[in-house]
Amino acid sequence: MDLRKLKTLIDLVSESNISELEITEADGKVRIVKSDGQAAALPAMVAAPMLAPTPVTAAAVPAPAPAAPAPTPAAPTGHAVKSPMVGTFYRASSPGAKPFVEVGQQVKEGDPICIIEAMKIMNEIEADKSGTITQILCENGQAVEYGQPLMIIE
Repeated sequence: MDLRKLKTLIDLVSESNISELEITEADGKVRIVKSDGQAAALPAMVAAPMLAPTPVTAAAVPAPAPAAPAPTPAAPTGHAVKSPMVGTFYRASSPGAKPFVEVGQQVKEGDPICIIEAMKIMNEIEADKSGTITQILCENGQAVEYGQPLMIIE
């Protein structure tokens, strides 16, 4: 709806006895509500009252006990095959088919190792290094991001 038409509708509502007008067109929906002389506030425009932060005394908060550092998961060693795109990771070419690779399997550079579906297109991902698959880091059907490690080859 163009601006001139909208302004005309606002003027018509303000000059008439109607208190509310709603118009739906192909390009959108407009609802005009006439205020009764008081300042009308829309929920999105109402400012919430700000509360002053309550000061906390040192005696009220006990000092946290030093915690033992959480064990960090061991970073995978070897070469990570990373996703070249955003999509869905699949280990096999179809739901009932045998997976392209298993942990412990030898692969050569250029061997297909998985599929990433992006925009209904199945993209075969190939090993970019020869070696042994030591880890498969994604689950079948999992969404993957660009650059996310998929497998580890040593």
